[in-house]
Amino acid sequence: MSDLHISPSLRYIGVDDTSIDLFESQYLVPNGVSYNSYLILDEKIAVMDTVDRRAAAEWLEKLKNELAGRKPDYLVVHHLEPDHAGSIGLLLEQYPDITLVGNAKTFSMLPKYFPGDYAGRSVTVKEGDALSLGAHTLTFVMAPMVHWPEVMVSYESSEKVLFSADGFGKFGALGAEEKWLCEARRYYFNIVGKYGAQVQALLKKAAGLDIQTICPLHGPVLREDLGYYIGKYDLWSRYEPEDEGVLVAYASIHGNTAQAAKKFAEILEARGCARVVLADLCRDDQAEAVEDAFRYGRMAVLSPTYDGGLFPAMDHFMAHLRDKTYRNRRVAIVENGSWAPAAAKLIRGYLDAMKDIEICPTVHTIQGAVKEGDITVLEQIAGELLA
Repeated sequence: MSDLHISPSLRYIGVDDTSIDLFESQYLVPNGVSYNSYLILDEKIAVMDTVDRRAAAEWLEKLKNELAGRKPDYLVVHHLEPDHAGSIGLLLEQYPDITLVGNAKTFSMLPKYFPGDYAGRSVTVKEGDALSLGAHTLTFVMAPMVHWPEVMVSYESSEKVLFSADGFGKFGALGAEEKWLCEARRYYFNIVGKYGAQVQALLKKAAGLDIQTICPLHGPVLREDLGYYIGKYDLWSRYEPEDEGVLVAYASIHGNTAQAAKKFAEILEARGCARVVLADLCRDDQAEAVEDAFRYGRMAVLSPTYDGGLFPAMDHFMAHLRDKTYRNRRVAIVENGSWAPAAAKLIRGYLDAMKDIEICPTVHTIQGAVKEGDITVLEQIAGELLA
């Protein structure tokens, strides 16, 4: 995949990064990540985005080899985030005559990362503008806030290729043997998930194009069963549950709340719940817990009170759900507090600020260890959650 020729004229020149531990310094990427860049060889040559500066040396060497002595005419900047635009400065040093292609927001933001005057070496495009390379023509489609304000995508009509920026991307290096769905879903909801309305707007524009290949900025090039991938993005960006099931997300200080969460999961399974996923927010990958919160239509959150507030792991989780526009779900709340319990009230405060959240009527307080009376109430809450 690292040496992929998508066609005789369209080359993959991206780089796998398997040494990175945290994407955006917050998301675990055990299988690394790919920084995708492409090259269109025609009468005019276009480089489609750069890569993170971490991978610049390997990328520049790949570019040089594919150019085979020629010089690139254009650099198309679909997205200015440093994992894609981090090598622009180095490219300009190596090919000082190259012309940058972007939109008005691209060029208003570019000097913040690479100070300089781009007036004589740039082409500013807007919605529907086209750039001819010879046999290939790029048409530009604006995609603001998917997931930065300057984002755009481009469509190459002769080969029917959509260069989709961060859309349809995933965590994981191309060399990793893993299916697309899980890491694409985790990527979507944690990186792009807040901007469902903007994704819907882009999908409506894309529906009018004859797309046979999708070239994202992370993850594999997609060329088969494109309706599957587009369908997932449509579902995710509408905030609709993907699968039947319940996420039981809990935080526990000394193990009592964990005991309650595991018992609650057993009760759900005994009631025939199709799938129950337990997430220990103190130890498990919170990005995966966020992914599962959006994947399933129901969630239970169980947390102790801590220093008069919400236990930090749960507070972080709820804040992330709020920031990623969690909505259209049914949620059960269970708190634990030996004195002055406040967790349920604080969790509810988060949920009340979200849209289309149905909170189960019974909100239970466990006081310390789980007792028989607590289990009886958990049974009641399970019934409400699954109703």
